[in-house]
Formats: sequence, structure tokens, C-alpha cells
Amino acid sequence: MGVVIKAVTPKSKADRAGIKAGDELLTVNGQVIEDVLDYMFYIAVPKVTLTLLRDGTEYSKTIRKSEYDDVGLEFDTFLMDKKRSCSNKCIFCFIDQMPKGMRETLYFKDDDARLSFLQGNYVTLTNLDDRDIERIIKMRLNINVSVHTTNPELRCKMMHNRFAGDKLRYLKMMTDNGIMLNCQIVCCPGINDGKELERTLCDLSDMMPNIQSVAVVPVGVTKFRQGLYPLEIFNEKTAGAAIDVIEAVQKNCLEKYGTRMVFASDEFYLTAGRPIPGTDYYEDYPQYENGVGLLRSLSDELDDALELAQAPAGRRRVSVATGTLAGDFHKELAKRIMKRFDNVEVLVYPIVNHFFGETITVAGLVTGGDMTRQLAGKDLGDELIIPKVMLKADEDIFLDDMTLIEAEKALDIKITPSRNDGFEYLDAILGVNALD
Repeated sequence: MGVVIKAVTPKSKADRAGIKAGDELLTVNGQVIEDVLDYMFYIAVPKVTLTLLRDGTEYSKTIRKSEYDDVGLEFDTFLMDKKRSCSNKCIFCFIDQMPKGMRETLYFKDDDARLSFLQGNYVTLTNLDDRDIERIIKMRLNINVSVHTTNPELRCKMMHNRFAGDKLRYLKMMTDNGIMLNCQIVCCPGINDGKELERTLCDLSDMMPNIQSVAVVPVGVTKFRQGLYPLEIFNEKTAGAAIDVIEAVQKNCLEKYGTRMVFASDEFYLTAGRPIPGTDYYEDYPQYENGVGLLRSLSDELDDALELAQAPAGRRRVSVATGTLAGDFHKELAKRIMKRFDNVEVLVYPIVNHFFGETITVAGLVTGGDMTRQLAGKDLGDELIIPKVMLKADEDIFLDDMTLIEAEKALDIKITPSRNDGFEYLDAILGVNALD
């Protein structure tokens, strides 16, 4: 069974070869094509012979091109296949503890190694077999892995999957063959922290340098956990203890390999009431997308922007909404801005998460409903600034499906989303390009 070609780019190599939409692609240079990885891997040569099927008849076309150029074929889906969903029932899964009635895409549990390579998603390895790993090695696919623990029995328990422990052997198979991995650990108090966390981090450090980095992030616990495994959240003491374990392993890795390898997410430092580490601590920010070093990066960039910025004309009063965890952090940023510009006032409003429960404290899970209800009647100044992570990546819509326009109407104020970028953050607050 081949992959149906949805369209052919006009004037492309494939178009000039006479390939048409509706044809089925069977092989590239004799290799069967099952998905986008096969296609990308085998098409990346200067001469390709395509075997296709049209109206039940096979035919072949040979195309010469630059090595990495595409030939102009388009398929029904990006993967040329269906996404692979997660086969686990992890005790900490956030999707399992969401309320009913949210948009359908929020309930899909992705666990697709192809998306890990192409888009940076994290995978558990539990729905892969030896053939999949051999293909990863053959194609030199560097991927991201959700490890959680290297204790096989504990991994089976945490993922509620009897195969989860055995799949750990894939880590060594890949690293022994030069595959570079970034890993993450969702840390749960009393389960995979303490000695178990130390064991996991030491096991992963033994696979250096092909384990490039490890992020440790705290479990999120919503109010919708009826019937699920009982979990605790980190407090000041337990978060501090987790940081101590991580920093002890960092010290050893730094001495042996010249890199810390493992990093605690910003949430741990805020929960523990400890200062966010300095710039050098985060090295090249290898786990930035996992919430590691976001606040340090924002703080440093804001300082750079403040040195170069010009004061806005006239007075400027704005408000900033964020999650409760980072509220004090943003208040400190506001003080720096107001110290630099005496005609600027910044009001910070931490939003309590009633939608998911008050144990959820990060900005990215604040809903439009919670924000508008809590800010109604408040002094918001000239404009409201929100972290862009409150909105869907490709659309101005909150998690509860409230649109940005609806939130603006509810609060009767302009709302400006800002990325985690110090220059963009200052621009939004000043209402001008700070460097003009």
C-alpha cells in the first residue's frame, strides 16, 4: 500500500516528470515509503527513482536534483500517516485530570517519535519496538525522551504500562550508537524524587555525552483527580530537597563532562523560595522549552533593554497579569522598570487558577474566564499585558476557548500578549519600540 499524493507543486521536478495528484507513491530508490521520515531520508540524494501507482498500473520516474531539494510532492497529512497516541496511563498525566467539555485537541496524548525528531515533542518509547529503534539509529534521528525514572519497576508503576521498564534499554541502544537525546523527568513527591531521582540522574549521566540534557519538572495536580492515583504537590521543603539532589549531580557532571547536564525547572526555585540561578548556570539553555531558565532569560533581556530604551512620551500606566507562582518575580521586574522611568507605572495582578484548581500556579494554564472575572473592576491602567503562553500557539484563544477579543470586551481594555522576551516585554509596557 502506497501513500496517496494529494497535490504536485506546479513547475516542480515532480510536475515536470508527469506525476499527478491521486498517484500513490510506493518506493523511493527501492525503499518502501511508510511515512514522512522514510520520505525525507530516502529523497535526500541527487538522483531518485520513484515507483508510483496510477489507476492500478505501476510506473517509475527518475529525477535528478540537488541533494536536499524536495521534488514537489504534497500529501494528505504532515506525517503522511496518523499521529501515534500514548498507550500509557501515567499516574501524573495532566490530560487525565482535565475537565470535560474542552476543545477536542487538548485531549490528544501524543507519543510519536517522528514528531519528537521533527518538532521536539517528548516521547516515552513505550509504543516503539526494536525495528523503530533501528530506524532511528539508521536515520540518525536525535529525539527527546520522557524518562521519569530509570528504575524499571517504578517506571511500570508510574506509567501503568508493564512494558515501560523494559523500554529503558532503548536509551542505551540509541546512545551507544551516537543518537543524541534530551530527556525530561516529571517529578512526583514521595514517588520518584529523593533517592529515586538521584538514581535516575546518575544513570543518565553515565550515558553522557549522548544524553545532552535533562529537565526535571514538578508534577501538576488539578482539582479534577477523582478516581486517579493520589498525588502530592511540591512545597517549599520538598522542592528545596529536589533542587539539592539535582545540584549535587550537576556538580559531578560539571567536573567530569564540563556541563551540568541536568536542570531544575523555574517552578522548583520559585516554590522553594530560592533565587533563580545566574545566567552561566543555564549554559546554552538546552531545556528552555521545558521551562528551564525562562525567568533568568527574561530578566537578563529586560536589563539589556532598559539600558538602551528611550522613555515614552507622557505618562504610561499598564497592568500585567500572570500566574500566582511568578507574581513576585513580575513585581520585581516592574520595580526595575519604574525605577528607570519615573513616568511609567506597572501594576501586577497574579491570577488565581479557579478553573483547574489553586494548586495550578503557572501562567500558561490561566484561563480567560479566571482572568476577566478577577480583573473586573480593577485599575488596569492604559493597557493589560499578558504572557503569550496563555493563548493557543496559533490562535488568540485561551484554554477555556475565550478569545482575546472577548477578554478585551469584558475588561474594556486593550490586551497585548508578550512572548518571554525582555525587549518585547518592555516594548509592550512602554507602548512603543523601546529602542527607537
